[in-house]
Amino acid sequence: MNDDNRSHNEKLVHAYNLMMLRVSERLAEATDAARPKLREAVDAAEEMAVELGELTREEAVRIGEYLRRDLQDAGKYMASDEADELAGWLRFDAAMIEADFFDMLLRAADQAKLDMLDFEEELAEANEYHTGEITSPGTLVCDKCGEVLHFHEVGHIPPCPKCHATVFSRTE
Repeated sequence: MNDDNRSHNEKLVHAYNLMMLRVSERLAEATDAARPKLREAVDAAEEMAVELGELTREEAVRIGEYLRRDLQDAGKYMASDEADELAGWLRFDAAMIEADFFDMLLRAADQAKLDMLDFEEELAEANEYHTGEITSPGTLVCDKCGEVLHFHEVGHIPPCPKCHATVFSRTE
């Protein structure tokens, strides 16, 4: 990977973290009566990133899709009967994640749990992750060979190190 690609990837990872912060803050600051839906909070974060010149429209929409996917997946897990804590969804010790990011993810995923009915159709697709996309901390499993990849921070999804496949799932 050349320096330009690495710099662009770092920019997108930084933008994911910044947009997660904005979504989390928007959901936390709203009153219960006027609480925005997850979709609205992510849309607002996308708009702000474009307005501030941090991302192009295309980049902001792509990062927004990654955020929705990760938050919906976390919310789905937290709403399930098996959920005891977000660490179960991550499938590793949550202490390994930066505390600030974990708090943001937890606040936003809690709202995602409440918004689950609004995203029923999208949930089936929320569990599919592809090489080149950005993902939040957690564990992905290669759909082809079962290789496990652990992400302790937000990052780009590489091809499977074992079989080079490009599609992964986050399993409970």
